[in-house]
Amino acid sequence: MSSRIADVPVPPRCNEMIRAGALVAINTSGGKDSQAMTILLARIVPRDQIVAVHAPLGEVEWPGTIEHIAATLPAGVPLIFAPVASGKTLLERVEERGLWPSNSARWCTSDFKSGPIQRELRRYLKAHPRFGGRLVNAMGMRAEESPARARKAPWRRNDRMSVAGREVFDWLPVFDLSTEDVFRVIRHAGQSPHWAYAAGMSRLSCSFCILASRADLRRAAQLRPDLYRTYAALERRIGHTLSPTHRPLSEVTGVSPVGGSGHQDLTGPIGA
Repeated sequence: MSSRIADVPVPPRCNEMIRAGALVAINTSGGKDSQAMTILLARIVPRDQIVAVHAPLGEVEWPGTIEHIAATLPAGVPLIFAPVASGKTLLERVEERGLWPSNSARWCTSDFKSGPIQRELRRYLKAHPRFGGRLVNAMGMRAEESPARARKAPWRRNDRMSVAGREVFDWLPVFDLSTEDVFRVIRHAGQSPHWAYAAGMSRLSCSFCILASRADLRRAAQLRPDLYRTYAALERRIGHTLSPTHRPLSEVTGVSPVGGSGHQDLTGPIGA
């Protein structure tokens, strides 16, 4: 039976690893789920055992994301970055491939997020031998988000990383929380979510995501007209659409990429 601390189920093996001095890595996108996860884990894990890691996405990331993460991290918790090794942007890779990522081939996640993050965490463990190669890799996925995520195991050994003297487990601390719970955790901590939520977005990932709803794509087009035009032009050049409906962004959103919408790219306030 898992113990519960601050409404987060903590698997027994996870408790053991934390008590034994394991490193707890908080994967943070700047979104509401990773922000709430950071708040909750900072209550149960010693600060000197926590590192936050972010995979920067450049122009496709919402403006102010890195500043928001830095402003909402607990004092004393280091933030490390995991850029893609090639230095190429997501849009450059899309153009090279001639295809956008899809539900069945989400190379954007593996190439630009999970792969670089695992690389940097291996380096961090090597540079900090006091953790003994022990790592709890915490991610902010929730069951409520989708049927696919609901099928994930909230605690599992990461066999791929558990080599060369490392012992690594993947943990989903906020797996059972609702969206309401997540916003409540942030509010009760005296923080604010990333500005894009107040601007009308329901989720925070790339500004234009293959998994985004029509409403989110439309709002993103209004908030980031210059980037929207870049995406629409890329769709035309490669003859492939971001949307799995096979409809171009202009049809999905109802927003013309020509001439913009009168909005400007925003930076928004930083959550405190």
